[in-house]
Amino acid sequence: MWAELLPVGRSAASGGYRRFAWNSADAECRAWFEQQARDRGLTYELDRNGNQWAWLGDPHGEGAVVTGSHLDSVPDGGAFDGPLGVVSSFAALDELRARGAEFTKPLAIVNFGDEEGARFGVACIGSRLTAGVLSREAAYELRDADGLRLPDAMEKAGYDPTALGADDERLGRIGAFVELHVEQGRCLTEGQPVGVAGAIWPHGRWRFDFHGEANHAGTTRIEDRRDPMLTYANTVLAARKKAKLAGALATFGKVAVEPNGTNAIASLVRGWLDSRAADERTLTELVAEIERAAAERGDRDGVRVELTRESYTPVVDFDGPLRDRLAKLLDAPVLPTGAGHDAGILASAIPTAMLFVRNPTGVSHSPAEHAEEDDCLAGVAALADVLEDLACQ
Repeated sequence: MWAELLPVGRSAASGGYRRFAWNSADAECRAWFEQQARDRGLTYELDRNGNQWAWLGDPHGEGAVVTGSHLDSVPDGGAFDGPLGVVSSFAALDELRARGAEFTKPLAIVNFGDEEGARFGVACIGSRLTAGVLSREAAYELRDADGLRLPDAMEKAGYDPTALGADDERLGRIGAFVELHVEQGRCLTEGQPVGVAGAIWPHGRWRFDFHGEANHAGTTRIEDRRDPMLTYANTVLAARKKAKLAGALATFGKVAVEPNGTNAIASLVRGWLDSRAADERTLTELVAEIERAAAERGDRDGVRVELTRESYTPVVDFDGPLRDRLAKLLDAPVLPTGAGHDAGILASAIPTAMLFVRNPTGVSHSPAEHAEEDDCLAGVAALADVLEDLACQ
């Protein structure tokens, strides 16, 4: 399975992946998922939000145990973030069948769509829609870099977007969701190859619009310029400094410039801030300080600054009894994480938990992302034990 997925959406230039929602690479991944389901005699289903489901047992039964993750990527991302969870889910089912496990509850494997938010700017779109965290109306307004709306992209890819929205009935039939994921850090570098998630830091995305004045780079005096690039650059540095002082994280990883000419002073710079902290108060205060620093520098540069919050996820504490049950079953450490996941989005609606597989480098969202084969197999075995405990009692 891993070998089949490995070349899909991979850039020859960077070695990273460009599996974005509803593009051709995403279509290949979706076709792969459907084939894996059918090869195992599972009931394949596409829900109202474009998420894929593979069911063992009655899809309409109560108390279902669900596992899975996502198959899309960030721009030039690694091979493990998301796909490891999906591949491991199918492998864990194979392991349970080899054990002769007798299921007493329906079991499903899911591929949530557009988890990374690389194309439309909002993470976990598939699970957000399902949980009602993202409304149909808001989803319809999302656009990619080319101005194409999300529903139009879905329709172009052959999917019907008219039914997008909360899926309370589906969530009401799920007793537990467990997501396996490569660790995006290095807490597991010593000891066991598998850990259990405790909580997810609150996090969000904010767009800063720096409005200046376009002008000629070679004829405009320094004192006559209203250059938004200066304000943007200062804001990036301020964000780093203030995040370090707060014990939090702040990253400007995406920028767009207009008119984007080498010999032109920009009229507009857009910068996207990703910020995370251990608690919501710290995160709120940090973003406010970054906004204040941007505005103060903008006044000096003659640049107007606008801030728009594009997405936000509060602190997520995974279901305590389920977390403790898994940690005891696997004799595994409980770890915090600063990364968002579909499991975190669903945690407000159903009991959720996460397993982490050791990442020796701690690198993620990069072609260098890696997990050793033995650790991945340990993850499969752990997930199989968890599913057997939850779905075969």
